[in-house]
Amino acid sequence: MSRSIDYGSLMHRAMRGLIQEVLTDVAERGLPGAHHFFITFDTTHPDAELADWLRDRYPTEMTVVMQHWFDNLDVTDDGFGVTLNFGETPEPLYIPYDAIKTFVDPSVEFGLRFETHEDDDDPEPGDEVDDLPDNPPHDAEVVRLDTFRK
Repeated sequence: MSRSIDYGSLMHRAMRGLIQEVLTDVAERGLPGAHHFFITFDTTHPDAELADWLRDRYPTEMTVVMQHWFDNLDVTDDGFGVTLNFGETPEPLYIPYDAIKTFVDPSVEFGLRFETHEDDDDPEPGDEVDDLPDNPPHDAEVVRLDTFRK
C-alpha cells in the first residue's frame, strides 16, 4: 500500500487555523482600522446554528458581514459564535470552520475560498479554471476579490 500527502486537507487545516487566529485577535482587541469580513458558510452544515427564519431564508448558504456592529464573538477550536444584526434584530450564530466557504477581508484585498470536490465538477459562472495538464482538482485556493466586487 502506498501513501500520499493530502495537500488539500493540510491547506484547509492551515487556512482554518489562520481564520481562527484572526478571529481570536478580533475577539480580544476588536477590528483594527478598516478591516471587516465577508464570511460565506454552508447553512446545511450539521453543526451550524442559526435562527429558523434565517435558515428558511438561506437554505444552502449565507454570507455574513462582520464590520460595524457585532457582539459576543466567541472563538473555539471548531468554530465561532457571534451575534450579528439582521434588520435591527440581533441574532446569535455559530459557524463551524468546516462550514466556511469563503472568508474575505476586502480592506486589504485578502480572501480564502474552500472548495469541495463536488465544486470541481460544476464550476460556477465566472470561476477560473486552471490551465494545467489534465486540470487536477484543488481543494483550497486564494480567491481574487474581483469576484466579490459589484
